[in-house]
Amino acid sequence: MDQEQIWDADTARRYDTPGTGMFAPEVLGPTVDRLAALADGGAALEFAIGTGRVAVPLAGRGVPVTGIELSRPMIGQLRTKADEKAIPVVVGDMATTRAPGTYTLVYLVFNTISNLLTQAEQVACFRNAARHLAPGGRFVIELWVPELRKLPPGTPATVWRSEPGYIGLDTYDVLRQHVVSHHFRFGEEGREARLERSPHRYVWPAELDLMAELAGFERESRHADWSGAEFTAESRSHVSVYRLPE
Repeated sequence: MDQEQIWDADTARRYDTPGTGMFAPEVLGPTVDRLAALADGGAALEFAIGTGRVAVPLAGRGVPVTGIELSRPMIGQLRTKADEKAIPVVVGDMATTRAPGTYTLVYLVFNTISNLLTQAEQVACFRNAARHLAPGGRFVIELWVPELRKLPPGTPATVWRSEPGYIGLDTYDVLRQHVVSHHFRFGEEGREARLERSPHRYVWPAELDLMAELAGFERESRHADWSGAEFTAESRSHVSVYRLPE
């Protein structure tokens, strides 16, 4: 499953769900608020900018935003909302591609670093973020916590959501820290189903901190969500902020 095949034109057309899901105000509002504060009056760079779910409202808050994105169809969807002058985008992968300029903030939202399927690529992503940042600049990652406690011995899959019209399950390869997310969507009568799959490499919070250290970062904070809730052993995700020394 190549990433460019996953993020194709059909996916780009169906990605945006205005007002619901990832686009719900209660999800998007705190995200943009926190990122605007972390940018601290400077410019921001979004790795894997996608269709501009976060970048467009963040730019609307007065933060200059540039993006790096591998999928041209996703960029095409972004261009229906903002032109190149408003939000410049460089085509390429987030582990190696260089965008022009220097930034006070680089950010990766909604588990996107897990789209890089090797530890080496994920470390390279941290180093790429560091190359773009001014001294004192921040790198922000939103990432889920692997749910291996829910995986009984000998069982390779877990159902993580089941609701009318949708079942989501993950299959694990614990030796390689790989997981494939399967999304089953059913028609109204349940006779037709559409399957979407995406591969990921899951990362433990402590491993993420070590990647940051290898790239020259220090961890500034970690919370359970964008609103600043306490991160605990029961948290299902986290927002981690790393900072380069002044």
